[in-house]
Amino acid sequence: MSGDAEITRFRELLGRRLGWAYTDRDAGQLAPLLDERARHRRLSRDDYLHRLAARPWEEELTALIERLSITETYFFRHGEQFRALREEALPERLAARAGQRVLRMLSVACSSGEEAYSLAIVAREALPGGNWLIDVLGVDANPAVLRQAEANHYSPWSLRETPDDVRERWFRPDGAGYRVAEDAARITQFRRHNVADPDDEVWRPDRYDVIFCRNLLMYLTPAVAAALIARMAAALAPRGYLFLGHTDSLGSSPAGLELRHNHHAFYYQRTVATVAPPAQRPAVARAEPVHPADEVYTKAVVLLGEERFADALALIDEHSPAPQGPGFSAPSEGPGAGSGRAEQARHRLLRGVLLAQSGRIDEAIETARRMIDDDGLDPDAHQLYAVCLEGDGATEAAVGQYRLAAYLDTDFALPRLRLGQLARRHGDERAAAGELEQALALLAAENDRRILLFGGGFGRIALTVLCRSELDACGVRR
Repeated sequence: MSGDAEITRFRELLGRRLGWAYTDRDAGQLAPLLDERARHRRLSRDDYLHRLAARPWEEELTALIERLSITETYFFRHGEQFRALREEALPERLAARAGQRVLRMLSVACSSGEEAYSLAIVAREALPGGNWLIDVLGVDANPAVLRQAEANHYSPWSLRETPDDVRERWFRPDGAGYRVAEDAARITQFRRHNVADPDDEVWRPDRYDVIFCRNLLMYLTPAVAAALIARMAAALAPRGYLFLGHTDSLGSSPAGLELRHNHHAFYYQRTVATVAPPAQRPAVARAEPVHPADEVYTKAVVLLGEERFADALALIDEHSPAPQGPGFSAPSEGPGAGSGRAEQARHRLLRGVLLAQSGRIDEAIETARRMIDDDGLDPDAHQLYAVCLEGDGATEAAVGQYRLAAYLDTDFALPRLRLGQLARRHGDERAAAGELEQALALLAAENDRRILLFGGGFGRIALTVLCRSELDACGVRR
């Protein structure tokens, strides 16, 4: 077996045994590890791979997990999610559990325990009174980090994002480090669990009020990620909450889960099945007349494609379906209100793009902000805001908005392309390659309207060529 074939085989076995996904870009990491483990076992590469594939080899899998795990974490990481947990999720779950007075939370891929203990602290602070049973479980495949979690001893660096009042109340100095206070530590337990394997005890149906699983899905094979998502959704109590990492997204309408947005954080809530309404006789279809606003929109889009931005903007403003200024108000409820809002949103987005293309960045930013205020889950609005912010020199803020656009619509290629270009500009070739590979895979099916609005004057083929050239510059093999 050739060297490349051995690395490919190693990747496949890691995916099968652990559920972890690796690409060609990871060969530089995997080849030395394969050599090291084969030498440690006094086997050739080929014999080592045969042994790893043949039957369970728990001791060796443990060694691989300990070498390959990414363990960077700290208390209250991504504070906006903990604010959403504290102010939105927990009050609702405590009210729902008032009869049983039981609250259960799960930290998946908990690493050395900081996330699980953070959940315990927030839960203890949120309790309306005593006599509640709180159970926080942290699971991870790496026994080394679980030993650290159970030891409950942390360096000051692990508390770098911990507010001073929380540190004073919930942590006790211990030598050069800190321990979590007993009131939070005693309700937190840890268990070894590989997410590639089923575990009926961990994944009991309707069990958890809150599950945190952050920055794990991106490392898993598609099959294992899909199975884990299904297990988490089923293990949540009805109306329970799922928090994912910024790099993980289920899209805007995942099965059994509803996307929520609050405190600058995105998270999911398990939906409650409802009885389907009785079937009604279908209405007789009638031809709808072409609305004048549709003609205006179409003409403006044509002008945009011809780069006649001022003419398109004047046309939109002259025939706008609603006032565009700060005092603008949505159409009233009633028959056709939904379609009216959709039409209005479509015109506002086009107008925002035209403002940006015309150099009227401040007005374009205001348009994007109003769109986000009306619908924070609109990926196009976040993409427009990102383009405006970048044009105004606020690159870091723009990156955040590009990420939100990609998060809200996992099929949206253009924010991925721009994230890749910006990462490469800042010298992060690995991150750039990851974003660009996703963009390249999505570009073939990208929406024509989005390409026109956000493609910077490039068509699908030109954007694909651009994406490939950026990938080549990153040194990525395809």
